Amino acid sequence: MIPWNSAKAKVIQRLRTLQQKKEAQAKVSRRDIATLLERGKVETARIKVESLINEDIHVELLELLELYCELLLARFGLLDQNAREPDPAVNEGVCSVIYAAPRTELKELHVLRDILMHKYGREFSVGVMENRDNRVSDRVTRKLVVDTPSKELVDGYLREIARGYGVPWSSDPSEPVDSEKEKAVEDGSRENKSPDENTERGEKGVDSLPSAPTPKKVEEEEDTFDALAKRFAELKKR
Repeated sequence: MIPWNSAKAKVIQRLRTLQQKKEAQAKVSRRDIATLLERGKVETARIKVESLINEDIHVELLELLELYCELLLARFGLLDQNAREPDPAVNEGVCSVIYAAPRTELKELHVLRDILMHKYGREFSVGVMENRDNRVSDRVTRKLVVDTPSKELVDGYLREIARGYGVPWSSDPSEPVDSEKEKAVEDGSRENKSPDENTERGEKGVDSLPSAPTPKKVEEEEDTFDALAKRFAELKKR
């Protein structure tokens, strides 16, 4: 049996590293989606946004599990008690790790789960895995529901991404200007436009997606999406 100290020393650090990796991947995805919107490939952008939303929800699950692991570490003495079930002060964290760890790719979390299951026994562990009597927090179970994001949520993401990258786009079909631009770009007519027309489009922000953004642009982009994160969280609550 792997000792407690080995598990608790690694799992929080690995959870944070995995979150940072996924957040970096999400930034790349958002940039790709903005480029698709600029090129008029809206349906492809929608598909990528659905994947992005699911990844964002998974990151939220990792954040919750990190908090629970920190709780278990802070109240480590309660885990060392000789009891058949966890103390109420750590019960939610124990149940969450046992229930949710298999849905993550983090082997250190799997190790911690195995330790907890061994400590509290098969009967308790099976009850948690089956979520008998709603032992697992709703905050965790909601993050594990595999479902297609609603159109409202997808459109919300697309609007925020388009706004963040300065791409004119709207989900409202009553606005013909953007759809005409999307069709023009899709047909390849953008390359045939006169210099004056291209200048005008650049002034409106259509060409504001450089293939190699400057350090200043990257910094502004990061600040923008830090602010957007709160709006994304609110959208997911609907």
